[in-house]
Amino acid sequence: MPQPIPQTLNAPAQATLEAWHAMLESGNMDDLDRLFADEVVFRSPVAHTPYPGRTATTLVLRTVNTVFEDFTYHRSFATDDGASVVLEFSANVSGKALKGIDMVRFNADGKIVEFEVMVRPATGLQALGAAMGAKLGDKIAAQGRSLTRSPRHLIP
Repeated sequence: MPQPIPQTLNAPAQATLEAWHAMLESGNMDDLDRLFADEVVFRSPVAHTPYPGRTATTLVLRTVNTVFEDFTYHRSFATDDGASVVLEFSANVSGKALKGIDMVRFNADGKIVEFEVMVRPATGLQALGAAMGAKLGDKIAAQGRSLTRSPRHLIP
């Protein structure tokens, strides 16, 4: 069940977050890229370098939606300025339980300009990195990003 949208978020950000929750609930990510500003940046829990742009952000979030099992948001917190939200979640990946947060920042039009993910514990993060790397390795390489041999760098 989706968590309530924090009322301190500005109205356009609330609408975007409602659309995000609806996509997760339905599993239909066809309109995902419309939630992002052109200059969106995705920050991975395992890669040092951020991934800029709608294409990379959409690719990663569509893929992780196929990797996570039993994904659930638990709590949400919004900043006083109404431009950012933190969403606490749990999921399983390849038999490993994990907890994490999505830190999302919106522009004045409600488009997502930054999506940063943090995950714990290390075993869950490693399972996530391996699963994402297995699904995205060729696609990321095709976008000009090389992947290292270390499992912690397998997810964009």
